[in-house]
Amino acid sequence: MSRVYRVVAVLFLLGVTGTLMFAGGFAAGRLTATSPLLSFVPGGPRTDPAAGGTPEELRTTFAPFWEAWDLVHTQYADQPVDDVALMRGAIRGMLDALGDPHTGYMTPEEYRISMTHLDGEFEGIGATVETDEKTGYTRIVAPIAGSPAEAAGVRAGDLIIEINGEDIAGQDITTVVTKVRGPAGSSVTLTIRREGVTELLTFTITRARITIASVESRMLENNIAYIKVNSFGEETGHELRDQLRKLLAQNPVGLVLDLRGNPGGYLQTAIEVASQFIPDGVLMVERFGDGRERTFEAQGGGLATRIPLVVLIDKGSASASEIVAGAVKDRGRGTVIGETSFGKGSVQQSHTLSDGSAVRITIARWLTPNGTWIHEQGIEPDIAVERTEEDRAAGRDPQLDRAVQLLRGQTTGP
Repeated sequence: MSRVYRVVAVLFLLGVTGTLMFAGGFAAGRLTATSPLLSFVPGGPRTDPAAGGTPEELRTTFAPFWEAWDLVHTQYADQPVDDVALMRGAIRGMLDALGDPHTGYMTPEEYRISMTHLDGEFEGIGATVETDEKTGYTRIVAPIAGSPAEAAGVRAGDLIIEINGEDIAGQDITTVVTKVRGPAGSSVTLTIRREGVTELLTFTITRARITIASVESRMLENNIAYIKVNSFGEETGHELRDQLRKLLAQNPVGLVLDLRGNPGGYLQTAIEVASQFIPDGVLMVERFGDGRERTFEAQGGGLATRIPLVVLIDKGSASASEIVAGAVKDRGRGTVIGETSFGKGSVQQSHTLSDGSAVRITIARWLTPNGTWIHEQGIEPDIAVERTEEDRAAGRDPQLDRAVQLLRGQTTGP
């Protein structure tokens, strides 16, 4: 089996409820398909696992399945049936039966769609989304800064009701993403339901090639450093160190770490990022289903472990972003400002299967250093500051302003 990545991502995968970027990416290991539901061989020996059949000890359990399989092949009105589609539907149904919105299945085509790297480019409208379990529609978690979605006026919390005039109620998020994605220069029309607005809204958005820098930085006025982490990809840790060196060489009096709109990424990258600001001790804890726990501690050698620190979050900050913000808050390393974060507290592991499809399995919960499970709760900021759409339209950023104000007060006194 090749390397398997543990992913704490809301921009992760597709499949069932869960969150992903339109054309977002994930990394996966490889798993040989040996489970009886992973490698059916129509017409093959059904008691020989090596041939893709049912293991002897599961023959009674799977008898109804094979009975249904035979009935479909002998009595269904439209023949021949698509055996591959039936097999994939069985896998999807098996994982759906677990009742976990972050465990799911992808066909090879869906897998290819998802393989855009976390640090790469993709063509689409530029937004992170999730399935809204109450309505069955797809909800915008956050538009990507500078994306066509943001420029068109799409907002966090918007529900996508129709795509090009087609009602998408009940469609899985993979299907929705496939319909929204498309080549740069083409357009897609979204019908949106927005909280507080009576009428449905319609946005025709021209797709573009979107490049997301993993890390951005600059010096603000008052000699305060600003660094924004947009994703937690494979190279984010290295990029962060490089940009921290450049910023710290200018002797800033404080630093703002902006995690707003960052939907997550690799767990290991979250540990690398947090370790740049927290010198030692616990950063997060994984808790497995059998009660075992795995503790992640700061790696040491961080470049910005002493400088006054403010972390910015909003409801688009999720998963790996919440690991970092939660560690900073629980460890008292800095002040968290903004809005309550998304609230994703589970860890997934992904595997590609022998036919090029993939499964994503929730393997653990993760907890903040104080033992808090933030799932569906989010991280509450130390200082709550809202940034309204009116603020965005006017180019105002009261959250960043409050961070600068706080850092100035910490470094210059009352």
